[in-house]
Amino acid sequence: MFKKILIANRGEIACRVIKTAKKLGIQTVAVYSEADKDALHVELADEAVLLGPAPSRESYLVADKIIAAAKSTGAQAIHPGYGFLSENEDFARRVEEQGLVFIGPKHYSIAAMGDKIASKNLARQAGVNTIPGWNDAIESPERAVEIAREIGYPVMIKASAGGGGKGLRVAFNDKEAHEGFTSCRNEARNSFGDDRVFIEKFVEEPRHIEIQVLGDAHGNVVYLWERECSIQRRHQKVIEEAPSPFISEATRQAMGEQAVALAKAVKYQSAGTVEFVVGKDQSFYFLEMNTRLQVEHPVTECITGLDLVELMIRVAAGEKLPFGQGDIARRGWAMECRINAEDPFRNFLPSTGRLVRYLPPPTTMEAAQPVPDGGGVRVDTGVYEGGEIPMYYDSMIAKLIVHGRDRAEAIAKMREALNGFVIRGVASNIPFQAALLAHPDFQAGRFNTGFIAQHYPQGFSTRSVTHEDPLFPVALAAAAHRKYRDRAMGISGQMSGHEARTAIDHVVVVKGDQGQHAYHPVRVAGNGGGAITVHIGERCYEIDKDWRFGGVRASGCCNGQPFTAQIERHGVWLQVMHNGVRIDAQVLSPRGAELFKLMPYKAPPDTSKFLLSPMPGLLTQVQVQVGQAVQAGERLAVIEAMKMENILTAARDGVVAEILAAPGESLSVDQPILRFE
Repeated sequence: MFKKILIANRGEIACRVIKTAKKLGIQTVAVYSEADKDALHVELADEAVLLGPAPSRESYLVADKIIAAAKSTGAQAIHPGYGFLSENEDFARRVEEQGLVFIGPKHYSIAAMGDKIASKNLARQAGVNTIPGWNDAIESPERAVEIAREIGYPVMIKASAGGGGKGLRVAFNDKEAHEGFTSCRNEARNSFGDDRVFIEKFVEEPRHIEIQVLGDAHGNVVYLWERECSIQRRHQKVIEEAPSPFISEATRQAMGEQAVALAKAVKYQSAGTVEFVVGKDQSFYFLEMNTRLQVEHPVTECITGLDLVELMIRVAAGEKLPFGQGDIARRGWAMECRINAEDPFRNFLPSTGRLVRYLPPPTTMEAAQPVPDGGGVRVDTGVYEGGEIPMYYDSMIAKLIVHGRDRAEAIAKMREALNGFVIRGVASNIPFQAALLAHPDFQAGRFNTGFIAQHYPQGFSTRSVTHEDPLFPVALAAAAHRKYRDRAMGISGQMSGHEARTAIDHVVVVKGDQGQHAYHPVRVAGNGGGAITVHIGERCYEIDKDWRFGGVRASGCCNGQPFTAQIERHGVWLQVMHNGVRIDAQVLSPRGAELFKLMPYKAPPDTSKFLLSPMPGLLTQVQVQVGQAVQAGERLAVIEAMKMENILTAARDGVVAEILAAPGESLSVDQPILRFE
């Protein structure tokens, strides 16, 4: 067994590997860029080595620096995590040539399966069904359009070295094929240093199901069941679960056996994933193989009780797999939500900055100690309160994983855990996750990879989030207000005749768009034991909650049912969040509510003559000049953030009057870029 390993990665996966290494008594070396000098993985590791500037092409993607760091610190092996150099054949080979061990598959397996074009050709030769497409690199956008027409729209344009949703577009016409090819090639070149792009038929109404495989150096290969990854947005996974609620036992076995056969064909050693697209008749086609650890590996750990990182390390050290196919358990149901720094109410644009508050839900499972039965809550993360979410890397804040006896219990646990996940300072996709989990089609298992596009065709907005009981957040606001008043009445030294008092009758004013507030008359009473009774019309809420003043997370029982919510005071307003729904409320006396209705609405300033940056990021291009007439839909500027290229277009026809920001400038949210006449 190794005495010291280097983790050639950052963020939550670096922290994840460090935890298992410590469990095995192995010392760890972290590497970091200048932007990550205060990152959590640097603090957790025994040693840390600076690689270089923030951009990954100058730090985490520089193989020479990583290998030099391993040799200088005496590390015997390198774990690449996922992303960056994890599927780079040249890096894996050079690690071995330098006398180090690559904790992953051999370079020849990466060459055969990590390259999307090569893997499809090999799969076809092995008799595996593959999706119709053009599997050779395409040289130009014009040729991409020709090929797309031959295959038939819709088509998927994909970077050969792509992954994690980068370098991938779906095109439904010639224009989208032309633009998608160019964007895919640019993203692939910037993220992976490989701009080869291919095209395949886009299978409509597909499900994305993947098989986890594990092989050793002695010829043993097993599959660790499947993961359902069909809930995706822009081809990036949002919710993953294991097992799949869709496939039959016969399909599960057939997919597993085919994945093992494919892995054996390339002498696969380590953990890997064979991805399939599955039709509604349960026919399945090989999609690609990821020759690395997957982001969603924790759900497999939960249902099998196996630590995949530990098994990767043991296999790399030459050990045999300690079990056979028949020994692998499948217990309960696991689910994972990717908590990302992105704003779902602004078209999921990246949100960078400081984590002013970061309070994950209470956990009962550790990353390095999977709990196969009974389960609970697990959080894999690489951030901490007060830390920064930089704009140079991906948007992941954490992975929230739950394990239950069945799917219904796993969904219930996940919804409650999301309610208790406190993130302030940057926006997160938690409201979106909450809306997905509450959707009846998701709960019934009726979905495919087009689920999000189908159910949110106009994008995601506050109207997309509904609550089973819309009055419950109103009742929580009233109960919180009563807590504040009870505390005020207990303050000593109050002047006689001017003591703080509380009343029974109130009106909860819920802030609405453009001053259209909602008014809810309520009756609030305490029973002296901490519980509060709130009457709203015919509804009655008996609320007994544990909530500290100045805290955010509130948990307790309402009418005998447990709940977790978030309650925060901002001046005279109370912000209440539960099940993805957020309300801003004031609790006033009936007379105060009458007067509040008379307050004039202050409209926000008119910004229609400006192009504003919708997110923090790096302005890479300004594609217009002063005096230029532009038409609606015309490209104006390009912003890069979290390895994604975002194109800003004109909302309507106009003439550019002034350019307010220059390429290379770091922009903040709503910073003006252009002004129109």
